[in-house]
Amino acid sequence: MFSPTPSKRRVFFSFHYQNDIWRVNQVRNSWRYAKPDTREGFGFYDASIWESAKRTSDDSLKNLIRNGISNTSVTCVLAGEQTYARRWVRYEIARSVLKGNGLLTVNISSLRDRLGYQATQGPNPLDYMGLYRDNFGQIRLAELKTGKWYQYQDYQQVVTPPETWFVPAGNVVHKLSNYALHYCYVAHRGNDNFGIWVRNAASIVGR
Repeated sequence: MFSPTPSKRRVFFSFHYQNDIWRVNQVRNSWRYAKPDTREGFGFYDASIWESAKRTSDDSLKNLIRNGISNTSVTCVLAGEQTYARRWVRYEIARSVLKGNGLLTVNISSLRDRLGYQATQGPNPLDYMGLYRDNFGQIRLAELKTGKWYQYQDYQQVVTPPETWFVPAGNVVHKLSNYALHYCYVAHRGNDNFGIWVRNAASIVGR
């Protein structure tokens, strides 16, 4: 039976570098090296930018993130204990929404660090960003700080979300987690299933 070649998908990984790089590399390497046939079968590629990132200013980092996301179709937020609070993780999520990427969150707290310790599970970063309609009926990004929603400061312009997303009818914020899938890398056997997760995230936004 003929099997169509799966669409090529580039994945942008968003994460807290200082806290979680050891765990992140376990996820990345689990399919990059251990399952090359599977990776090719699902047709996804790592488009992360952290290895070459050398920040000189906020604007240069924003530009680097925009370029890193430009050729991707899925953004995977690798969530550790403090990932939700990171400014640049939020910016990467915001740019992913503007790009129309499929979103998914993968909890990596159960993976061990270089000393063999697991971390406390943190909140889903996509619960801390959302969409709402302003007083003029236009859709904008919001972020949750100290228990309250505010207009997202690093991108204050009007947003056009993917066509497959339901849009907010009023000024009540819809969390981005409503539009995304959420997994635990250990409990849900990410080593075997990550490619399927990427494919499902892409299909949610029709990509």
